[in-house]
Amino acid sequence: MVYGRKLVTLLALVTVMSISAMAAVDYIVPLTNPDGDVALWLLNNTTGATVTGLQIEFDQAVTIVTSNAIGGNLVPAQGTTGSAFTFVGELVSQGTLPLEWQPATAKPTFIMWLSGARAVGTPYFTTIEKLGYLFGQGIVYVRQANPAALNAAFAQFFADNAAYFVQLSQSLGMSLQDSLLPIIMSAPAEGIQNFFNTVVGMLGVTDLQSLVGGSVNFGALFALLGL
Repeated sequence: MVYGRKLVTLLALVTVMSISAMAAVDYIVPLTNPDGDVALWLLNNTTGATVTGLQIEFDQAVTIVTSNAIGGNLVPAQGTTGSAFTFVGELVSQGTLPLEWQPATAKPTFIMWLSGARAVGTPYFTTIEKLGYLFGQGIVYVRQANPAALNAAFAQFFADNAAYFVQLSQSLGMSLQDSLLPIIMSAPAEGIQNFFNTVVGMLGVTDLQSLVGGSVNFGALFALLGL
């Protein structure tokens, strides 16, 4: 997919202004292990319904030590060593998955409950790459399931930032809304994700926290996508 230089500049400026997507999640309870060599987190199913799986990724390879669910049974589908795992089974609403892994220095970078193949609840993520993934997947899902809601959310997004975007559009000599919406309304999930990550990479931004705080209000979009 080829984009004009002005559009790349435009989205780069918008992206770097503010992203508050790493939502505080209420279902993660990190615990201190007195032995020091094993990390222990409690993952509580607060989605309001039974889940059938969990995706979790780490910042380095780990070995899952224990994962004895309380209120169900969730087990890793493809072994207990690696950096990414899909747990399958069932866990009732308010059930808990105590998850222990080694080394204790490893940190989860992505956690998402599943119902079948569909994500449920609020995802936990700490990387720019996963933010791009969630944007791509979420926008395409809503575009197919409820295009009116997607249009309304972007209309609210532009209304919330009207004054700022008028100035930005004037400085660039192009309309932000007219340039961005065709991509959002037609690109596949991978295209949205790749474009987002490419733009951020061009800026030299390497961590999610460096994108937090700024002038753009993303509230309408994050509410739409559950972020």
